[in-house]
Order: sequence, then structure tokens, then C-alpha cells
Amino acid sequence: MRWSRTIQTVDVHCEGEIGRVITGGVLNIPGATMVEKLLHLNTVDDSLRRWLCSEPRSGPAGSFCLLTPACDPRADVGFIVLQPDQAHAMSGSNAICATTALLETGMVPMVEPESVVRLDTAAGLVTATATCEGGKVVKVTLDMPPAFVAQRDAVIETAEWGPVRYDLCFGGVFYALVDVAQIGLTIAPKNARALATIGVELRSRIAAVEPAAHPVEPALSGLAYVMFRSDEPDGALRTCTTLRPGRADRSPCGTGSNSSMAVRHARGLARPGERVVSRSIIGGEYVTEFVEETSVGPYKSVRNRVSGQAWIYGISQIGLDPSDPFPLGFTLSDTWGG
Repeated sequence: MRWSRTIQTVDVHCEGEIGRVITGGVLNIPGATMVEKLLHLNTVDDSLRRWLCSEPRSGPAGSFCLLTPACDPRADVGFIVLQPDQAHAMSGSNAICATTALLETGMVPMVEPESVVRLDTAAGLVTATATCEGGKVVKVTLDMPPAFVAQRDAVIETAEWGPVRYDLCFGGVFYALVDVAQIGLTIAPKNARALATIGVELRSRIAAVEPAAHPVEPALSGLAYVMFRSDEPDGALRTCTTLRPGRADRSPCGTGSNSSMAVRHARGLARPGERVVSRSIIGGEYVTEFVEETSVGPYKSVRNRVSGQAWIYGISQIGLDPSDPFPLGFTLSDTWGG
């Protein structure tokens, strides 16, 4: 066997959402900051993401967590999320996966009862506090990037569902938060395909008219996802983030939960210390705690903590045979959509 490229991953899921953490084979990405590294991956050289995230080495579900040397001297490691559509600045579920892998494999020494891992992301420093028992990470709490609402009750006109209202929010990436009742569905496993298809279509239509401009860092601009939401009888928030090319997030979505708390704050419904449970399409739960008010550019913002758990399920080695006819992978519409 001869490979021209090899990487190692620790394979993790966070409440069902796959985050494969790259622990070897990638030395660094060009750029003096995590923002520059993100831009390099998305605008200069996309080959690593395409190689890993496309078939036959992967598929539409799940992400790869790219770890690099930190640019911020306060951080332990740099962190970028590679997904089938592009590289992203931040993801709560993937940050929980990465923290769990770093501690449980000993890449960062585990200290009980709490270990702290600081992630350098393009959206800012994210501090992960892991609750550890018997060599196992049983909870990870993320101090998330400041979240804000850029637009409340914006409207996109549609032929299929009439006027669809959404809140445009930033929680590490930009979201359009949509009350799911507007499209005549509930957030339930039986509706996952319909939710994913409609969510990706709505995201495309909103992105065509909404620049989703970040007020401080242009590289963070652009609508990433539509997240459907509904209220549960027990006060929890049921969520379904929809990701290109067309699937439903299995987790309750950390950056989406961060955004949701910003909406509650903007509507006068949240005070420091409040906690909200976010529940996914398959029943996994995160807890979001509103910590304090702050600001990002002209926007009133909030700092939140999001907590969840991840589990390691495998260790993988991925290689590229120099004669492989698909060095950058491929996608087919039967699985990946149009």
C-alpha cells in the first residue's frame, strides 16, 4: 500500500451529530489569524475539505474538526469546521466533539473534576470547560462568541408558504431562525427530509437578498443556515438546523442555541442567569445560559454558555492512493441533491 496523503481522526458524535476530529496529518493552514486561515480554505485552496467531506471518503452527514496551531496566545489550539458546503468559523457540537477528543486521548491533559480547553476560532476565543469523571468527559460547557440579532421579523415572500418571517441572528455564524409552523410541519424525525429540503431552499432564497453582513469582521458575513424552531410544552425549545446540501442537524445546534438566546434577549424575554433547554429532532438536549449583555459593533449582544456531551466511537486513518481517480471526491444528486 502506498499513500500520497494520510490523516488520522478521532471520530466523535455530540448528541448524534458527527464531528470527526483531525488529530494528525495536517500540519497547519496558511494565515496569521484564524480568520485568514478560514479565508484560505474557502477562497484559495479548498482541496482538503473536498477530499475529506465528499464521497467516497465521507458523505453529507457530519463534519471534520480541523485543529491547527493557535494564533491567539491565550488559546490551546486553533479550530475550524469543515463541512460539505464550505469551511465554517464555529460550531457548538463540533467544539464539544473536539474538546472531548483532545482530553480523552490525552492531547490536552485531563484534570478532574474540570478541565479547560481554549479554542481559537475565526469567531473569537471559545473557552470550553469540561466536567470530567473517571477519565471521561461527561459535559462540555462552551463560552460562546457574542450573539446578536441583526434583523427581527424579516420576511421572505414565497409561493409555497406565503410570507415567511425569520429572525436574522449571529451566534458564531449567521442564522435565519424560522418558526416551523409557518411551513406546516412539526420538528419530528418523520419530517426530517421535508424540513431539510425546505430549509436549504429557504436559505438559498434569503441569502440571495440578504447579505448578512457582520459589523466587525467581513469574513464572518453570509447566511450559513436556516434553523426551524418551536416551543415545547415544558418550556424547552425544539430546533432543527438545516444544512447544505440537504440534511437535518442531529444535535440541538450550539451556535443556533446561542442565536436563539439573542432573540429572547432582543424581545425582552431573557435576563442574566436564565437557562433554556434546546431539544433536537432526535431528542438530544443542550442547555444555554444567558451570562451577560455586551455589544458587537452597533448591535446589542449577549454572552451565553452552551452545554452538551459527546462520545468517541472510533479512530480512523484516511489515505489517498496516488492512482485514486477521485482525489477530490465527488457528489451525486441521489444523495446530495441538485
